[in-house]
Amino acid sequence: MNPQEQTAPRKLDDLSPEEKRELDRRRQAYKDAVEIWIAAIRKEEDLADPDHSMAAVEAWEHAHFAEEDARTRAKQLRQEYQDELRQVLFHF
Repeated sequence: MNPQEQTAPRKLDDLSPEEKRELDRRRQAYKDAVEIWIAAIRKEEDLADPDHSMAAVEAWEHAHFAEEDARTRAKQLRQEYQDELRQVLFHF
């Protein structure tokens, strides 16, 4: 294989079944994490209500931290999916 062929991007049709499964698994993990993140955002939003008690504010803050954790996880899985795509398709 010459150097140009080695660095040329691969087509999705050229991937092995195992590579396709791994990409599909990573994509689905990312999508699932995004759905969890969206749910966390909605929960935080729901807790921003007219109840200005200390308990309500603490619940709202707790929901905010859970949203941040969910966002961090979604971003991590997005990066892992992108890294796998780069590795499989572009060899880096």
